[in-house]
Amino acid sequence: MLESVKIQRRQSEIRQALAELVGKEKPTDDETRAMEGMDAEYRSNEARYRAALVAEDTERSAAKDDLEKRSDREYADLIGRFEMRQVALMLDEGKALSGPTAEVVQELRAKGGYRGVPVPWQALEVRVGETVASGTPNPLQTRPIIDRLFPDSVAGRMGAQMINIDAGLTEWPVVTSSVAAGWAATETGSVAGPTVFATTDKQLAPNQTLGITMKITRKALKQSGDALEQAVRRDMNGAIAMKLDAAVFQGAGSGGEPLGVVTGYSTYGITATAVNAAASWSAFRSAVIRFMNNYAVTAPGSVNLAITPTLWGKLDGALITNTAVSEWDRLLANIPASNISISANALPATGNSPDEVVALLTTSAGGVAPIFVGTWGAVDLIRDPYSDAASGGLRLTGLVTADVTVARPAQLELLTDIQ
Repeated sequence: MLESVKIQRRQSEIRQALAELVGKEKPTDDETRAMEGMDAEYRSNEARYRAALVAEDTERSAAKDDLEKRSDREYADLIGRFEMRQVALMLDEGKALSGPTAEVVQELRAKGGYRGVPVPWQALEVRVGETVASGTPNPLQTRPIIDRLFPDSVAGRMGAQMINIDAGLTEWPVVTSSVAAGWAATETGSVAGPTVFATTDKQLAPNQTLGITMKITRKALKQSGDALEQAVRRDMNGAIAMKLDAAVFQGAGSGGEPLGVVTGYSTYGITATAVNAAASWSAFRSAVIRFMNNYAVTAPGSVNLAITPTLWGKLDGALITNTAVSEWDRLLANIPASNISISANALPATGNSPDEVVALLTTSAGGVAPIFVGTWGAVDLIRDPYSDAASGGLRLTGLVTADVTVARPAQLELLTDIQ
C-alpha cells in the first residue's frame, strides 16, 4: 500500500476520534492529553503526507512508460509461448488447449468470429533456439510486435506497414495539401493564405481472402516436440509471405486479388517514368532527384529500391569504360544494400517487351509508410478431416483477409522500359 494512502487513513481515524472527544463538555485529564497528542500527530502527518506525495509522484513519472506498456508486453509474452502444435493436435484429436495458447485463442475469439482456431500473426514468426558456449539452450523467442510484414519479405523491406484490423472498414486520412507561407510585401500588406488543409482517406476493405493449405502426416503429428512446431510455422510463414508479396506489388485487383502497387500504379496516381535506355545508375539517380525535388527525401540513403534478378545482372555486368567499377557499384555507393530488394516474385520479370524490366522506388516521409497492408483479425485455421482420412493425416486451411492501398503517391515511383 502507498505510504500516502496509509497516512490518509490514519488522518481519518484521528479526525473521527477527535470528533468524539470534542463533543464532551468536561473531558477527563486523560482525554485532554489524548486530544493534545492526536492534534500533534495530525499536524506531523500533514507534513509527512505532502512528502509522500512528492516521492510517489517521482516514482510514478519514472515508471510511466513501464505502466503504459505493461499490458502489451504481457500479451506479447503470451504469444511468445503460443504453441502451434497444440492447435494441430486440437484439430486432429480434439485435445483441449491449455496455458498461454488457450488464453491467446480466447482473447482472439472475443474480438472476432472464426470458423476454426484463430492463430495470431506474431505466432508465425519462425523461432530459432540458440546454443551458447556452455551448451545451455536459450528459450525460444519471438518479436513482440509485428508492425510490418514478415521481416524478410520484399514488402517489409520496401517500407510497407502492416495494419491489423479487428472488423469493418478502416480509413487512414493522409495529408495531401501543400500549406504555403509567404512574406508581407509591404508594412500593411497581407501575408500569403489562407491555404486549405486537405486530407485524403485511404480505405482498406476486407474484400480479399487468401487461403493456405497444409498437409500434416500422422507421423508428424506424433512428433510432439519442436519439429512439428517449426515445420508449421516455417511453411505457413513462407507461403503467406510469398503470396502477400506478389499481391502487394502485382495483385490484379480482380479474381479475388487486391490491386497491387505496380499493376495499379495509374489508379493509385504513382508516377511512372519510361527509361528507354540501358540499365545504369543514372536512371535511378534521376528518380532520386525527383524525390528530393518533391521533398520526399533528403538523401539517397532514404530510398528503398526493388529490382529483378535480371536487372541486377545487367547492372553488375555493365562496367564503366577503362575501369573495374560497374553500374551496380555506383548504385551501392549511394543507396545502401539493406534498402535494395532483388526479387523475381514481387516484380514482373519483364516490362513492355522481353528485353525490358521495371523497378520500383519507395520512401517513408513524415513517419508515413508508402504502402499500407491491412489484415483482418488473426489467421483462421480450419480443419479438413476428410481429404487425408485414409492415411490418418491432417489437412489444415489457413484463411487470411487482406487489402493493399498506397498512402501518398509521391512516396513511390515506377521505372519502366529499362533495357
